[in-house]
Amino acid sequence: MKLLRVGTVGAERPALLDAGGTLRDLSGIVGDIDGALLADDDAMGRVRAAAEAGDLPELDAAGLRIGPPLGRIGKIVCIGLNYHDHARETGAEPPAEPVIFFKAADTVVGPNDPVLVPRGSTKTDWEVELAVVIGRTARYLESAEEGLAHVAGYAVAHDVSEREFQIERGGTWDKGKNCETFNPLGPWLVTADEVPDPQRLPLRLWVNGELKQDGTTAEQIFPVGEVVRYVSRFMTLHPGDVINTGTPAGVALGQPEPKPYLRAGDVVELEIEGLGRQRQELEDA
Repeated sequence: MKLLRVGTVGAERPALLDAGGTLRDLSGIVGDIDGALLADDDAMGRVRAAAEAGDLPELDAAGLRIGPPLGRIGKIVCIGLNYHDHARETGAEPPAEPVIFFKAADTVVGPNDPVLVPRGSTKTDWEVELAVVIGRTARYLESAEEGLAHVAGYAVAHDVSEREFQIERGGTWDKGKNCETFNPLGPWLVTADEVPDPQRLPLRLWVNGELKQDGTTAEQIFPVGEVVRYVSRFMTLHPGDVINTGTPAGVALGQPEPKPYLRAGDVVELEIEGLGRQRQELEDA
């Protein structure tokens, strides 16, 4: 299923995109698309049954904002340097273990909402990423197969980053990762049954119409199941938590000088095959 949330900021309602591409209202069946729903097999069964019956009310998509496809996100765990080609382009050694950092849940915006260039920024960068949404509590998992079994679904994420803040301003990466609007998510949460192999997903990103990233999750150093297993050894993952699994080559940081960092007025578009497409216009904060 393709689950999404539509409406104004803070007042999104749950919806579903059916097999024919029609937007359907889920608000008569569930209150929201969140971790509580994803962990409730009975509720998910009702959603699936209603979708298959074809009797959900139709929504007029014209002019309707698409919000993040997941509400009440607990935490966003991010995996750095997780693509062989991205490590090569930045001159970094492939990590021996997954590199973990965090984004605050309040960085999440809709897939087509504006992205704000932080005040004082000179190195705002783009990163298309596969987001993994947890559907079952995961702690001390033993195998990558167990990791995949705890995934509820997948989404497109844009891990926007400010490289000066991240690398040159001391401390950890968090200062360059947690600026407002720095995690557009969606348009859909695609349930795991529709993604039989998360390691065979093409990812692409364009800036002002120019293709910058053209990769595949097959290049991941640590695949999705292993990432979930590994993270669960250090923290408990709860339904509604999100893992951003890293970006392929083609970011501004890895390009020759002068590096083409983002500015107000730029337009970024990104997509993952089967998971949908995003479009953001950059504005000054």
